[in-house]
Formats: sequence, structure tokens, C-alpha cells
Amino acid sequence: MRDYVAVLNLELVLDEAEGYAFLKSRPEPAEDDPSPRLPRLVARRPLSFPVSLLLALLRKKLAEFDAGGGDTRLVLSRDEIVELVRVFLPDGPNEAKLIDQIETTINKVVELGFLHKLKPASGSLAGQANFEVRRILKAFVDAQWLAELDARLAAYQSALSGAASSKEARDE
Repeated sequence: MRDYVAVLNLELVLDEAEGYAFLKSRPEPAEDDPSPRLPRLVARRPLSFPVSLLLALLRKKLAEFDAGGGDTRLVLSRDEIVELVRVFLPDGPNEAKLIDQIETTINKVVELGFLHKLKPASGSLAGQANFEVRRILKAFVDAQWLAELDARLAAYQSALSGAASSKEARDE
């Protein structure tokens, strides 16, 4: 299988211990490499801040869950996920709008395949949705990804503090 997908400029990543496999694009050749550059099969798109934040928080929760041992499936309710994210978002006058934004983010993460919406169990609350955090998140959100996110957040914070200080200077 590895040889077959290599022709398509893809690499097979297989983790038997966690029970998943996926394909990713091979790294771009170096500038001085004479081999031809092949086009990408899948376009790369940046993730929005709320999606990146939720992925980082879910990865942290998964690491804490694994450290605790026991069960192999991490299942979180919609309310638990909302509480995870709410701490990092600015408070606003409209609580319902904030929850709708978080639900939109949750749905995007479900589309990306890092969360799986579970069917409601009989006898559970009708409106309470539960989500299983997929283990493939460990391969996507690794230490390098988190370091890049931290660097971007630091850049945003410095840009915001610079904008706030220049506004204060204008107001004086």
C-alpha cells in the first residue's frame, strides 16, 4: 500500500496501537532537489482560530484522559465542550449567540473527523449530545502543531496589545 500511494505523492501513516491509518502529502522537495514537483492532490486550508482552539483543548483533554488510564474512549457532552471553549472566548451580552458559535465550531470539528457524534442513549436527556474524541487527533495535533499555535497566539497577542497601546496614546 505504501508503494501504491507513493506514486500519488502521498505517505501512509499507520498506527496499529491506536487503531487508525491515514494518508498525508509527502513533504515538498528542497529547492536544490532536481526532482520534479508534483501537484498536490488535496489543497491545504488554514483552520480558523475557534477550530484550532477546540482541537488544542480536545488534545489536552485526551492527554489527561490517557494519563488517568482506564477506558479507551473519551466521550464528552456538548455542554462539557462548550465549557472548555467558553473560557477562552470574550464574554458578550448574548449568551445564546456565543453557544451557537461554539456549536458551529463543534460541527466543523465533526466534519474534519476529530469528533464523532454519538447516538443518544435511551433514557438520556433528549437535548444532550455526546461526542467521542477520535484518537487520530493525536497524530494531527502533535507537539510541533501546538508550538506553532502558541507562536501564532503570541503574535496575535502582541499585535492586539500594540493596537491597544496605540489607541490609548491617541486617546490621550
